[in-house]
Amino acid sequence: MIRTALLSVSDKNGIVPFAKALHEQGIKLISTGGTAKLLAENGLPVVEVASLTKFPEMLDGRVKTLHPMVHGGLLARRNSTEHMAALKEHGIGTIDMLVINLYPFNETVAKQNCSFEDAIENIDIGGPAMLRAAAKNHQDVTVLISPKDYAPVLAEMKAKQNTVSYKTNLALAKKVFAHTAQYDGAIANYLSSLGEELNHQSRSPYPETLHLAFEKVQEMRYGENPHQTAAFYKDILPVEGALANYKQLQGKELSYNNIADADSAWECVKSFSNNAGGPAACVIIKHANPCGVAVGVSALEAYQKAFKTDPSSAFGGIIAFNVPCDRDAAEAISKQFVEVLIAPSFSAEAKAVFATKQNVRLLEIPLGTAFNTFDFKRVGGGLLVQSPDAKNVLQSEMRVVSQRLPTPTEMNDMMFAWRVAKFVKSNAIVYCANGMTLGIGAGQMSRVDSARMASIKAENAGLSLQGSAVASDAFFPFRDGLDVVVHGGASCAIQPGGSMRDDEIIAAANEHGIAMIFTGTRHFRH
Repeated sequence: MIRTALLSVSDKNGIVPFAKALHEQGIKLISTGGTAKLLAENGLPVVEVASLTKFPEMLDGRVKTLHPMVHGGLLARRNSTEHMAALKEHGIGTIDMLVINLYPFNETVAKQNCSFEDAIENIDIGGPAMLRAAAKNHQDVTVLISPKDYAPVLAEMKAKQNTVSYKTNLALAKKVFAHTAQYDGAIANYLSSLGEELNHQSRSPYPETLHLAFEKVQEMRYGENPHQTAAFYKDILPVEGALANYKQLQGKELSYNNIADADSAWECVKSFSNNAGGPAACVIIKHANPCGVAVGVSALEAYQKAFKTDPSSAFGGIIAFNVPCDRDAAEAISKQFVEVLIAPSFSAEAKAVFATKQNVRLLEIPLGTAFNTFDFKRVGGGLLVQSPDAKNVLQSEMRVVSQRLPTPTEMNDMMFAWRVAKFVKSNAIVYCANGMTLGIGAGQMSRVDSARMASIKAENAGLSLQGSAVASDAFFPFRDGLDVVVHGGASCAIQPGGSMRDDEIIAAANEHGIAMIFTGTRHFRH
């Protein structure tokens, strides 16, 4: 039973009404510093920790709760005769509930002008010690770190005469240990990112020790293949516009491959900005590669154009829109087999269309422009870490290297093709025209084979490549790749440049009479 609660929070949201409710339940309130002052100002009887310990806060508040009167009250096992006798001998009362937020270390070091001294002073010592003590003794102590838990815990207390079940206490204790581990990990990451000069502004983005914290969303039925196990975890701190923010409206449970492919589709479609009056974009993904990408005046037009690129591969694919999915688009999509459909929102009419196709997974995700801090790739015995490929080359950064200048239409087509190529597995060759992909060659060991495959894909779909733009995610190492795409029908090409044979490639472009642009940026995607 809860008789005494200690409250000490940096996040004051909800603490006053929660403390009032505890007081009304007859619970004694103990508190520290600013929290005690806030509760007293709101008319609540509160015992300051200094009165409890008979020892004043000292060292600028660094020492206030590190005392047997606090930790004895938290750690004593109520079912232990020896423990309870020791408390009685030393005049220590039990503390049955602990409500704590830690010093805002992450928020502090996120500030551009943070000093080393500021960071150090925001490393909480007493808070984690109390949290760990209470969580260790969860059979007797209820410990809360989040205002989100105030209401459900209070409801349980009111229903059970100030008692909280062991199941609830254990769940809260698990949160505590995850939270303190994340907190300590953030401190270790930050301090090991600083050089000898301890300069906040020049710290390395790659700390000497890297601690990661993710929260499990769900376990998968299996991984990439049925003999593999898998689970999906999301960042503790939400990333704006990320796939992990999805709300599943209907459909079967997502699989490992569904989530991986959905992420590719969503990241690609987000790259086509949709400000007021901007184009609707549709991306169709199959096995992590786009098999159709297009823009249009509506979701329906964008989908129809994207589907034309490769109807065969689109079967069983993942479809994403950067605009709401309406009834017209839904009716068109419902005629094909689709695994996952993603959009910022779905109209009521669109939902009604898919209501009869309950296996189709509908994911609603708010649009956003933020990127993950890091990209990760697990290798044997280690982890590769890099910044995300967030660069979109501007037209002003491009350099025309051919004798012939591109027409405005060709420039638009090349810009479109280049944006798509960024999301195609290397080696990537992408033909585009009029805001849609025409042929995509992905993941081949040689660039010339990707070029041939892209042409074959277009031919199989009955699409003409005459006058199209072609993008290559990395430079053409030999002129044979350029010869293939020009023979296929391309009238202009966009590529990073940087090959030792650039002069030969440029000469080939001039020989063919096509326009060619160098971006100076490549987009390998492995």
